[in-house]
Amino acid sequence: MKEIETVRETAFLVGVEWKPRPGGRYEPAAWPVEESLAELARLADTAGLTVIGQERQTLDRPHPATFIGRGKAETIAATVRALGADVVIFDDELSPRHQRELEAIFGDEVKVIDRTTLILDIFAQHAHTKEGALQVALAQYEYRLPRLTQAWTRRALTRQAGGRAGGATGGVGLRGPGETRLEMDRRLIRRRIAQLKRELEEVRAHRARHRRQRRRQGLPTVALVGYTNAGKSTLLNALSGAEVYIADQLFATLDPTTRRVELPGGTIILVTDTVGFIQKLPTQLIAAFRATLEEVTEADLLLHVIDAGHPQAEAQALTVFETLEEIGAGGLPMITVLNKVDRFPRPDLARVALPVGQRSVAISALTGYGLDDLKAAIEAALEEAMVPLSVHLPYARGDLVSLFHERGLIDEERHEADGTFIRGRLPSVLAPRFFPYAEGR
Repeated sequence: MKEIETVRETAFLVGVEWKPRPGGRYEPAAWPVEESLAELARLADTAGLTVIGQERQTLDRPHPATFIGRGKAETIAATVRALGADVVIFDDELSPRHQRELEAIFGDEVKVIDRTTLILDIFAQHAHTKEGALQVALAQYEYRLPRLTQAWTRRALTRQAGGRAGGATGGVGLRGPGETRLEMDRRLIRRRIAQLKRELEEVRAHRARHRRQRRRQGLPTVALVGYTNAGKSTLLNALSGAEVYIADQLFATLDPTTRRVELPGGTIILVTDTVGFIQKLPTQLIAAFRATLEEVTEADLLLHVIDAGHPQAEAQALTVFETLEEIGAGGLPMITVLNKVDRFPRPDLARVALPVGQRSVAISALTGYGLDDLKAAIEAALEEAMVPLSVHLPYARGDLVSLFHERGLIDEERHEADGTFIRGRLPSVLAPRFFPYAEGR
């Protein structure tokens, strides 16, 4: 039987380059507009759209009504109609007013969306678990609520005009039902948002319980962070032998995956792959994915995975740092992992190409190059984060003596009349268990 080919919708992209203005809110971006539009094209492709054209505008501030100015919007609308594009995608977030005015210019045949809407759509396509679906649904509802208001206002006004033209009950009589429907929809969406938040709080509590259980096991936790498509899932597979889904596209995986990894010295750690970051990441997603992102904030160590060969690697790294600060993980210990060095003539050139800190490792998660060095760096970083302790453990607490041997580094051990004295270092996650028996406490 012959397969039916899916016809992809076509998209036209619009980007803005911001001119510097003293004291202005809109500053020149770390990304050149052409690079940002190239990434937007990749996002569109990930969402199942075919890009057939693009346009850019230079501004010092957004136009209050149409974002890019009415004249420019009308010019682009004519081009879009000539090309037959189905969707126009703006690379910056549009306000509800911008959305309304642009929809009026482009007409009903063309959908007008922004980068945020596109990312939310991709997340909705890629959310395969209940948790992911809940998080995306919450972000979508919160983003659409004010835009729903504007859409209903426009439809209500259209009905008013029709009523006056027909000489029926007049504008006032038709305004009421429109506003009633609008308020009803707003109440329904607010109710749904409240329900989603309750369900996500349950998810958050469930994750917190799992993290407490992992901490009771005394296993250090390492979180993979980085720009989307930097190779985090490939690295998790390489370190653990797992089979996490990977694809050469943005946001191929959303749901966090945790696997056990053994380090050279025999230490077992838990490594978690988390959702990738991206420039102009919608604030609604950061808020909605709080439960997932707590896997990052609660980690003992971060591995910042960078696509070392990407032309915007520095700008991507800056985006990751800014997002980590935003979620409260900016001060955590970190190793910079320069990935995909198999694309360089010599792997050591990756460090020359990127200004990185002292704690960095060049690897290729695809070929396995540098993975032993990375494991050794992880082991060294976790050892540095250990807490020095001297404890007197009663003989009845042989379990704690065994735990110190398994998870700690012992400098001195003596068997005394009333118990075992141990001086050494322990992972910070385990130290509180020993505090009741510690000297000087």
